[in-house]
Amino acid sequence: MKIATFNINGIKARFEALTDWLQGSAPDVALLQEIKSVDEAFPREHFEDMGYIVETHGQKSFNGVAILSKLPLEDVTRGLPGDEGDEQARWIEATVMGKRPVRVCGLYLPNGNPVPGPKYDYKLSWMNRLKTRAEALLATEEPAVMAGDYNIIPQDEDAARPEAWQEDALARPESRAAYREILNLGFTEAFRAQHKGPEQYSFWDYQRGAYDRNDGIRIDHHLLTPQAADLLIDCWIEADVRSREKPSDHTPVWIELDA
Repeated sequence: MKIATFNINGIKARFEALTDWLQGSAPDVALLQEIKSVDEAFPREHFEDMGYIVETHGQKSFNGVAILSKLPLEDVTRGLPGDEGDEQARWIEATVMGKRPVRVCGLYLPNGNPVPGPKYDYKLSWMNRLKTRAEALLATEEPAVMAGDYNIIPQDEDAARPEAWQEDALARPESRAAYREILNLGFTEAFRAQHKGPEQYSFWDYQRGAYDRNDGIRIDHHLLTPQAADLLIDCWIEADVRSREKPSDHTPVWIELDA
């Protein structure tokens, strides 16, 4: 089972680019972030005609997450538990019925800037709710994957210029600590389980030729429960997608599971 997470930065702007990527790379499951569309406006039939089951949790103009799957989906839920008043569409999960079932959770974690301020408070509060959901997933003792745009630079080596991010919400000590708390519950960060070292990024700003200079950051992650980590075959960043026509500022990050 090949699962890719991809922040597409708007389905309207990236419709053709997403279509080309799905046709060429053909993930079994694509977890999309920032679809920036209400559910009714998402081009569901187009992707269904390509062989994908489509589940969305949308929001007008902002945020929004989706699951596109070639495999059957069961028990689809929307919204991160813990705050019934949270109207931001940042979480969707379902069980993918492959060779063995895998629970996939697609997430778009808040950016949190500017710091300090209410947006950063919301980020940390959201991460606390994420930790609670992560604990519940671990308790099932089943394969589960939490993947998406975490808006977290885990370590300095995950940025080309770490000094430029020191006061940013993506790399603040509090953000990194909250991320580590989730990892330390017993999750495996798939990419670092397979690859070591710097200069491996999943996001490049549109400005100042960042991609051409590889001035990037790594903020798109797959976190695996122990049962999913046992199934991990590989994890990789499909960086060349960022060089295509009308790209997102993110690029897909993949895992392959024996499932």
